[in-house]
Amino acid sequence: MKKWILTVSVPMLALFLAACGDESTEDGSSTASENEEPFTIGVIPAQTEGEMQTAMDKLQALLSEELDREVEIEVYPDYNGVVESMNYDQIDMAYLGPLTYVIAEANSNAQAIITQLVDGEPFYNAYVITHTDNPVTSLDELLENPGEVQFAFGDPNSTSGSLIPSIELQDRGVYESEQENQFETVRFTGSHDATALAVQNKQVDAGAIDSAIYNQLLESGKIDGDQLKIVWESEPLFQYPWAVLESTDDETVAKLRETFLAIEDPEILDAFGATGFTEADNADYESIKQAAIKQGIIEE
Repeated sequence: MKKWILTVSVPMLALFLAACGDESTEDGSSTASENEEPFTIGVIPAQTEGEMQTAMDKLQALLSEELDREVEIEVYPDYNGVVESMNYDQIDMAYLGPLTYVIAEANSNAQAIITQLVDGEPFYNAYVITHTDNPVTSLDELLENPGEVQFAFGDPNSTSGSLIPSIELQDRGVYESEQENQFETVRFTGSHDATALAVQNKQVDAGAIDSAIYNQLLESGKIDGDQLKIVWESEPLFQYPWAVLESTDDETVAKLRETFLAIEDPEILDAFGATGFTEADNADYESIKQAAIKQGIIEE
């Protein structure tokens, strides 16, 4: 097989490399944004529904335009993957649950900058739901015979799908861990909609879920409200944050906030069960941080 060798003189090569490395606009200014690395964003799998990708494509295009640089958004298969990617500086920004956020803040000084509004408020709750065929009307009644209850959490790193309800169940003396508890069975479904469907289909007797996602699933018809009921809800929790690395420059943070605050596209908002966005900071997640410390998830 012949090998073809291209011979280029040193002066010609120098001119070629200079031309490639110094691309300019008509007015002589450098197009630095074209040479920047993409701004990467990781998103937790709040739902398993594939249509979320269409909204992410639209958000990616919007942020690319507003930041004047390429933006790449990836929906991760689990919560922990997003935290690990942020810890190792593999992504620049993340959409996290409050628990995964305080873990990222503890491990890599992540900074919350924005959160979503639901019906104009930046709060949601953890719910415990059961099937309407179940005669119980409260968590007290559900736990009268825990050995007969098959219970479902969502992702182990979910705030409303695991952390907050597990603390409630611990305080009631029926749960310490997946292996140590008084229930007939305990399982982790991996996502909120999977939990709702497991309860609806009577694969489990009760499950923990995010209130905003629960209501979104009802409104979209993905679950049947006639087959589900709420038997417990937590105190209000501050909504899921969008967080950046500590090293992110102030100009980028300001532009991200400005862009999110202006979003009105219903498809993007619906993907997060949101009616809009508002600013957030680390102090908004102090109660979640204290809960994570109590559970030994992070150190004080």
